[in-house]
Order: sequence, then C-alpha cells, then structure tokens
Amino acid sequence: MRLLSIMRPCSATLALGLVASPAFAGLYSENFEVDPTANWAINVGPTATPTDAAANFFFDYSSVGIPAAPSGAGTRGMKLQANLSAGIFGGMSASPTGQDFTGDYTVAFDWWANFNGGFPAGGSGSTNLSTYGIGTSGTIPQWPGGIQDSAWFAATLDGNSASDWRAYSSAAPTSYADASTVYAAAGAGNRNNTHAYYASLGSNTAPAAQLALFPQQTGTTNVGSAGMEWHQVVMAKTGTTATWTVDSLLIATIDLSTVTLAGGNVFFGHSDTNAGSSTDVNDAALLFTLIDNISVVPEPATLGLIVLGGMALLRRRR
Repeated sequence: MRLLSIMRPCSATLALGLVASPAFAGLYSENFEVDPTANWAINVGPTATPTDAAANFFFDYSSVGIPAAPSGAGTRGMKLQANLSAGIFGGMSASPTGQDFTGDYTVAFDWWANFNGGFPAGGSGSTNLSTYGIGTSGTIPQWPGGIQDSAWFAATLDGNSASDWRAYSSAAPTSYADASTVYAAAGAGNRNNTHAYYASLGSNTAPAAQLALFPQQTGTTNVGSAGMEWHQVVMAKTGTTATWTVDSLLIATIDLSTVTLAGGNVFFGHSDTNAGSSTDVNDAALLFTLIDNISVVPEPATLGLIVLGGMALLRRRR
C-alpha cells in the first residue's frame, strides 16, 4: 500500500502536466509548410468575387527574395492582395475555419509588408494596407470601407499615407482618428510614420535577392514605416482590452467594452487605401501582405484557470 501511495502523483503535479500537455500548449497554430488552403475562408469587399483579390496560403516567399521568418523554419506563408487591377476601393480578409477563441489569449505571428519600389516613394499604387484583427465572425470581409465586426489593426506598406498606423472597430469604422488616445503615440499626427514614436521602425532596403530579381526595388523605406522587413506582431485580448504590439512596441489599445464583436475568430487581410489600382507591371509579384507562423495561446490568467480546473477534476476523481 505504501508503494502505491508513493507512486501516485500529487494533484498539483498532474495539473501542471495538464498545462504542459499538447492539448493546452496552444489554441491554434499554422506555419503554412503543409498546404492549409482548405482550412481557410476568404471574404472580399465590396463585391463578392472581384478577380484581383487574391490569397495564396502556400506561397514560397523565397521566390521573390524574402528570407525565412524569424519565428519558424521554412519559407512558406500566406500571401494576401487586393485591387491589383479592377480600380475599385476594396479589401479582403481571411480567417481559419471553425475557430472560436474565448477568454484571454494572444495571437502572435510574423508579418512582412512588401511593396513595389523604388523607395521611399514607392511605385504606382504602392500605398496599401496590411490588416489583422480579433473578435470577427470570420464571415464578413474586414476592410476600411466595410462593416466592422471585429477589433482590428492596419498599417500602410510604404508609409506614404497621412495615417500609416491605424485601429478600427464598430466604434470607429473608418479608423480611430488622429490624436486618439487609442494609439500609444501621443498628440497630433500620432498615426503618421513621421511621429517620433515610430522611429525604431522603417529605414529598410529590399533583400538583395529581391533586388536582383526586380531592379526597381532600390532605395530605402521611410522612417517609421512597416515595409520590407519581418515584424513580430502580438494581438492580445485581456479582459475587455485588446492591444497591438509590433516588435515589442505598443501601437494601439482598444477598450472592447465600447465595441461590438461578432464572434471569436481572427483574421488577416489586405486592402487598398483608394480606388486606383497599380499600373506597375510587377504589382502582382511585389505588392502584398505576408503572414507566417501564427500562434494563438491562452494568456497566463486563462492558464491559471486551466490549472485550477485540472486540480478540481483530480480532487473529484480521488
């Protein structure tokens, strides 16, 4: 009997084992190294099926000279594009099917914003947006001119807009305004790349391999802009707060108690900022949002509840 008592693990040890087990290691992950196209839903606005909104969920981005993302192995990712030729102000969003995240969680991923040069001015039609958010139904296109059913964030690829860093929700369907305290940068112009708060970002050149393929990709990107480098992004939902961090720099915080969320899914997208399409012959090859190594994990508070739940279950079993 003593031997049996010694061999039986304590409930705390088993609870910790529950947290460390694969079932609790993460809520969702995708590294795109195996083609996941069948597991994603695409939503496009304003028309249902414009021919120039594109999503490639198995894109080998080394084919356009982009190096491997920092958070994983391989060079496959999700390539997103909009308004390449139709000349219609629009955008698209893509969500993993069947996902409904609850409680507190973080969404972490690698993000690259590629645009057609030369830099910093960019080529024809280069001022597009990379977009992503939480709390969506996953069935309504999330883009600046549509119905906002989520809390979401966007940045221009080239830093050539008056508002390069943006946040959206049902409370701000055309984005939270200049000088809004939603943005971590303070005062007037706090959405623009020229604000000192964003000075750690930008000033990039095209990867040498991309420049060799596309000689137009010369020059250096704007200070404070997002394009032409890998960023590690975190969207965190904690209680009634959603935060957006890029390379450990807090960009925006949305009070979720002031907005309406339609679901518990996430999205990643791409949008133009106006109706004009690029006339660059290389726009399809160079003008896109790239996402890799998505990971959705519970926040520590949620993990604590899992531990307590596991201990309670073990007590009932004993």
